[in-house]
Amino acid sequence: RHSGNGENQSGRQHLLHTMALRIPEGQVTATIYGLIKAHQYDEATRYLQAQLEGAPQSRAALSLMGYCAFQMQDFATAVECYEQLTKLFPDVESYKAYYSQALSKACLYEDAMQISMQLDTAKLQGKLFKLQATIKYEEGDVAGTRSFLEQCPQDDPDTIVNFGCLLCMEEKYDEAARRFQEAVNITGAKPFLSYNMALCFYRTKQYALALKHIADIIEKGIREHPELSVGMTTEGVDVRSVGNTKVLHESALIEAFNLKAAIEYQLKNMDAAKEALTDMPPRSEEELDHVTLHNQALMNMDTDATGGFEKLQFLLQQVPFPPETFSNLLLLYCKHELYDMAADVMAENSDLTFKNLSQYVYEYLDAVITQQTAAQEAFRKFDLLANQHLEQLRKLTKQVQEARQHQDDDAVKRAVNEYDEALERYIPVLMAQAKIYWDAGNYAQVEKIFRKSVEFCNEHDIWKLNVAHVLFMQEGKYREAIGFYEPIVRRNFDNLLGISAIVLANLCVSYIMTSQNDQAEELMKKIEREEENGAYDDPDKKVYHLCIVNLVIGTLYCSKGNYQFGISRIMKSLEPYSRKLGLDTWFYAKRCFLALIEGMAKQLFVLNDSTVHEVLDFFDACEVHGRTITTVEQDPLNSEPFDAGRNTVAYEARYLKALFLRVVQ
Repeated sequence: RHSGNGENQSGRQHLLHTMALRIPEGQVTATIYGLIKAHQYDEATRYLQAQLEGAPQSRAALSLMGYCAFQMQDFATAVECYEQLTKLFPDVESYKAYYSQALSKACLYEDAMQISMQLDTAKLQGKLFKLQATIKYEEGDVAGTRSFLEQCPQDDPDTIVNFGCLLCMEEKYDEAARRFQEAVNITGAKPFLSYNMALCFYRTKQYALALKHIADIIEKGIREHPELSVGMTTEGVDVRSVGNTKVLHESALIEAFNLKAAIEYQLKNMDAAKEALTDMPPRSEEELDHVTLHNQALMNMDTDATGGFEKLQFLLQQVPFPPETFSNLLLLYCKHELYDMAADVMAENSDLTFKNLSQYVYEYLDAVITQQTAAQEAFRKFDLLANQHLEQLRKLTKQVQEARQHQDDDAVKRAVNEYDEALERYIPVLMAQAKIYWDAGNYAQVEKIFRKSVEFCNEHDIWKLNVAHVLFMQEGKYREAIGFYEPIVRRNFDNLLGISAIVLANLCVSYIMTSQNDQAEELMKKIEREEENGAYDDPDKKVYHLCIVNLVIGTLYCSKGNYQFGISRIMKSLEPYSRKLGLDTWFYAKRCFLALIEGMAKQLFVLNDSTVHEVLDFFDACEVHGRTITTVEQDPLNSEPFDAGRNTVAYEARYLKALFLRVVQ
């Protein structure tokens, strides 16, 4: 009986579906063409599928289905439709052309080229060469692309644009920009041309000009297509997906917002970069293109490392994927100290290692991974790499000087850009080399390594920051450390919360250790005022800057044996607990309490009764407020839940209290 009822229900649902898609007799063509004219391709395909169920070889239905699928960027379906049409109607050249085009869009380049070679050149004229040039371009074949483009009409705007794209592939961005401008002069401004221009300016680091063209695309998109809901997601408005429509594709909004995000990312404006991604027209995750998915992963790694790695790993299985995906995944593995994962991925994808990694990135990753098992061998590799970069920097310095002597502004600009890029490649190598000795606690050797690079790096922010850190770690060099920390703080004095908390903490400690307590007090008051102002704007946001400063100062006093003052400072630094208690702040606080308990167990000192009661009250407060705060950082590649009973601040606070009571009693 149950089986019969199920079949009856299924039959009823199919009947309802058929009735819903039924078009009045004589109006089938008008209805479907009307939907296509209104760009309602999704709705049109539903009717066409119903038509094909009754007549699988209908020429009209297959042709329209292929067209609609292509417009919706469902290239797999388009390939199926046009493949059937070429078999049913082998003499129709246009079906072969559409089939080849759909194959190319589906990344089946070899098949696409084979079909295109069967086409009648006389009938299709320049269109055939344009199609073949596109296929070769997608394959990355520069010579093949140029060969076919030279056979296209040279005054055709499409040919001009295609030559511009080819010049971009050859990294001749200034020439490419001139080609795109030539096309604009012929056809007028179009979103995709503005995007191409913006991309050229981005590649040559002319970010202001790139942003101007991006702004033109966005303004035009908002004005002409309000239905695309630009910016709604950022404003918190819940809107439905706009889908991957032809209108969206022609607006170039997705490309523009991705490029804007990339520019803001390069300028280290992380909030603006994330906002650019949320400003783009809303789509569901399965509708996202590969570039958007890559950028989302990259820009949200600090808040969602697990999701970021999942996205990048998914992209690596797709064809094609953004070429930066492979190197970014490996570098992020190393950043999160997942060196075995990086080594495994490189070994499993040897073809991608040679195709997608530059020699510089490969050698850097090789040295970083080697460091985990053979530190001295890694240092040797880093040293060879560093010497190569230093030699390149010396050559570029000479080129800059010669260009200035000849008063050639363009040459100076090019040489300076090349120098800056070379310096950015050298800094990670230098830091990785220094980290080997830093991890070993040999700070004097780290300082020597930094001093060797002072000729080229003395103006670089990362270099100055790390020099400050290594001087701070060597007792007796606090005044020198202040000389490096102070410029960083002064430059951001109106936004101290934008500076790393450890920089502020180390500067305050350096002031205290050099008897400049007034300076330390003034800086701490400024931090406190900024945190109070921030609390008014966003009461739920946790800010740890002042807490970390006090924790570091308290730790300093504890390390000097003054636990009475140091522990009191640490306890006060975590008030109010609802805003200051977190994974990192608890980590540093509990270390001092463990040192305190160890010292008391060895009877090295005794706390007075009032401080003992304060400590017990502190542990009770941490137990109450720390029930949901974990004490172990989540492994980005392991989504298994923590042991909620043990890996919390509440559990550790109870445990510390028990130990403390044992030594007190």
